Amino acid sequence: MPVHVIDSEIYGSVWGTEEMHSIFDEVPRTQGWLEIICSLAEAQSEVDIIPHEAVEEIRRVCNINKLDMDLLRKRFNQSGHSMHGLIQELKKMCKGSSGEWIYYGATVQDITDTWISIALLKVWGIVFRDLRKIEYELLVLAKKHRTTPMLGRTHGQPGSPITFGFKVAIWVREIHRHIERLKDIHKRMGVGQLAGGVGSLSAFAERGIQLQSIFFKKLGLRIPDISWISSRDSQAEFIQLLSMISSTLDKIGHEVYTLQRPEINELNEIFKKDAIGSITMPHKRNPELSEHLGTLARLIRHNTNCLNENLVHEHERDGRSWKSEWGLIGPICVMIGAQLQLGYVLCSTLQVNSENMMMNLKSTKGHIYSEGIMLALARKIGKQTAHDLVYKISKTANKENRSLKSCLVNNEKVMKHLTIDDIEVIFDYKNQLGLCPEFVDKVVNLSRKSRAGDKRFLIDYFSNE
Repeated sequence: MPVHVIDSEIYGSVWGTEEMHSIFDEVPRTQGWLEIICSLAEAQSEVDIIPHEAVEEIRRVCNINKLDMDLLRKRFNQSGHSMHGLIQELKKMCKGSSGEWIYYGATVQDITDTWISIALLKVWGIVFRDLRKIEYELLVLAKKHRTTPMLGRTHGQPGSPITFGFKVAIWVREIHRHIERLKDIHKRMGVGQLAGGVGSLSAFAERGIQLQSIFFKKLGLRIPDISWISSRDSQAEFIQLLSMISSTLDKIGHEVYTLQRPEINELNEIFKKDAIGSITMPHKRNPELSEHLGTLARLIRHNTNCLNENLVHEHERDGRSWKSEWGLIGPICVMIGAQLQLGYVLCSTLQVNSENMMMNLKSTKGHIYSEGIMLALARKIGKQTAHDLVYKISKTANKENRSLKSCLVNNEKVMKHLTIDDIEVIFDYKNQLGLCPEFVDKVVNLSRKSRAGDKRFLIDYFSNE
């Protein structure tokens, strides 16, 4: 029975995706190890480290369908070693002495670290693809609502008017920066590991570098500058980036979560037919997508912080560091897969209640135009003096539950410098949107250019796979 909800047959669909599971689940992971063991044997035979005739037999037995997983579990319980049982079972299935050459001169991390490099490249491809899909949906949303007015809010309170397209365009650029970070980090990923017990390649002597070259070419990986058994920064960097992406999705989800509140009601998640918000309060329509984005993000951030501990490594090998990666990297990647999927659904189906946005803007009784009034007065009496004057008037308006405009037109100091027409112009939201629409246009144009560049990058990326 699954202990972690990620593996639950009932609930697992919102905690991970099949695509990510197909990388990290036990069967595909073990098959990945077997394929690396095969490639190592092939490379070793090419540089005359092991007999050529052993390779075919090693290749024959390195098949997950030939292994008894329950027996492997028993072997591990007996030896306490993560790879010894697998090696012994493969040796037992080999004919003749071929099994003696399995894993020759290599250590556990040579196989598992090489596998994690391959796995994270696959994760990279999924994340890159899905982020671009989310970026596209947000661009569509930003363009559509380029001039849709809404309250800008700071510290949770009404500020000045903005447009919803402007808000979304900010999300777009944050997503874009993550895409650029992914492109940058890719050049530091995909490095294989073949270093031996202490990282010195002593088992292969002068043939070690040639062996690395052949071995990693077979696997589509790059040759390391030096052993990274005791250096876990590459994995930590990539997972940190996933954590940042996760937090951005959480940020978008939290905004929807807040603006979906009935007393605000400016945004709504799509509500699936037959979805139940509460078994005790039948009227409820809970923001399940937004909320779960936050749930996953909390777990991802927490686990990522734990991975940072692995950069502190003792001597040439520290099992605490790389073994803890086994318990952290897979779940983080599986959860980010779910987040990206949920984030795409949220962004591509988001319902925008523009009428309520306008209604909430009007409900402030004009207080959101205080900056415009202050700046208009500042040109006449100075900014600090204007601020003090408008502050006192707005304080009175709030206390008496009056509109700001009514208090302004009844104030002699204000009317000495501004006309009714001046005030009317300032109180037209269209004149207080700043450059919101223009910023949307700028982001759309920048994104169009960068997405065209991404196509070139992807061509290069896949041609090197």
